[in-house]
Amino acid sequence: GVAVCTAAVATFLLARLSAWPPHEDEALALFVGRHSLPEVLATVHGERGGAPLHFVFAWAVASLGGGLTELRVLSALFASASVPLVALLGRRLASRAAALAATLLVSASWMLLFHGVYGRMYSLFLFASALSYLAFLAASERGGRRRWALWAAAALATVAAHPYGALVLASQGAYALVSRARLRQAAAAFGAVAIAGIPFWYTDLVLAHRFDVGVGGGGAKLSGPLDVVGYLVRTAGDFTARWWLILGPVLVLAAVGLARLPRAAAALVGGAAIVPALAFLAARLGGSASPESRHLIFALPLFAVAVAAGLLALGRVAPLVLAALVAAQLAWAHDRTPELFEGEPPARRAARAGASAWLAETGRPGDVLFGYDPLFLAAWERDSRYSSTVVPRADSALALDALLEAPQPLGRGVWVLDASDTNNTHPALRIARRLPHPPSEFEARVFGPFLVVRTREPSRTPARFLEQSTRVMATGKSLDIGDADVNFVTARRAADRLARRGAPAS
Repeated sequence: GVAVCTAAVATFLLARLSAWPPHEDEALALFVGRHSLPEVLATVHGERGGAPLHFVFAWAVASLGGGLTELRVLSALFASASVPLVALLGRRLASRAAALAATLLVSASWMLLFHGVYGRMYSLFLFASALSYLAFLAASERGGRRRWALWAAAALATVAAHPYGALVLASQGAYALVSRARLRQAAAAFGAVAIAGIPFWYTDLVLAHRFDVGVGGGGAKLSGPLDVVGYLVRTAGDFTARWWLILGPVLVLAAVGLARLPRAAAALVGGAAIVPALAFLAARLGGSASPESRHLIFALPLFAVAVAAGLLALGRVAPLVLAALVAAQLAWAHDRTPELFEGEPPARRAARAGASAWLAETGRPGDVLFGYDPLFLAAWERDSRYSSTVVPRADSALALDALLEAPQPLGRGVWVLDASDTNNTHPALRIARRLPHPPSEFEARVFGPFLVVRTREPSRTPARFLEQSTRVMATGKSLDIGDADVNFVTARRAADRLARRGAPAS
């Protein structure tokens, strides 16, 4: 049964690898990965923060001449490899029957299927965290230096894959304290991981500083217990199906299953929800920090085990209920991201190909690209000489640093306005051709929903590029482009930072 689930997941992911449209976060990883490994690590460690292991994989893909497809293949491999780990975890925590049911639930989950084709770090995070839970249970039960060393390696991979890996370690530490199983050995192993993980804790602090995350509560995103509970419930909905007709019974099944699990297993499963809840209650989340359900993907196998244990309490009707739940999960996955099943609209796909081809053919190595737009990534995949100078679009500090570190004088500025972006109030497959003021300073080409704007002459200075960016984004706002507001503010704030440094106006 586990083999069938694994094969089915792998087949689906590889078949739908290019169905989901390219995303800027995938482009970001590959653009960063174009640099040398020391430069990649310096960027992640000192500037961006986040998930160094993911960027190392992106560097390996780019170094071997790969692109978005190859990056997504890695996501599919880690997602598929997570399926048997779920089965092993379920067997250890509950029973063989519960393990198979949990494997089916995870295999049909939107959380697994979508992130299995999304070239980011989440399927890697799922794989590493599931492996760390398995290694932790083995070490806690049987002890031995070798087992604790294997857990330490998996734990370090987990925290290197995502900042929320710290929550995985915290849930395991809470379990160790509550169960008091081999507590002395566990303390030594946790201490070793705490010391070896210092570089990863630092990258987490860098990321937290960028998004104004701290301690003290009162955050803009999760301001109290009700917000935290709502977030956990929405996450459970993305694990299964968020429609209340489905989610309500699922939560009941999870509660029943939690009560039926052995005490130690229940403590670990419950800790995977309690620890994040306590962390969010203690955290101060700035306005730019937005916890999403994917951040708790590490809890997916444990939640599935609890639901599976609850299903088994239904007796003979359990297989029918399981089949209905799997069908509901697939329906939710289709509702959540229909492109994953139906593919990108052909008109948009053709427009992307035309725009990226034009950019590759007419681009210059010194061009300055605003934002990690997938069109820029596609242009680079067509021509490896395409510019690698990218100005981040949602962080004014990083934007200014990128401009100041770019070869001077700066080349032409390039921007993309996308009418089909889901952040727009009314996404559309066509966009009007509109030039920023003064029109003589810019050229523009329309490709379906994409308006590609470029300066006719080099921008030359960071101040001038930022001033041009504000005018382009003002045009974007007039076209109802959702991200134009954020990008406009980024450019203005970066310009203000530059002015405070005493830079010349042009």
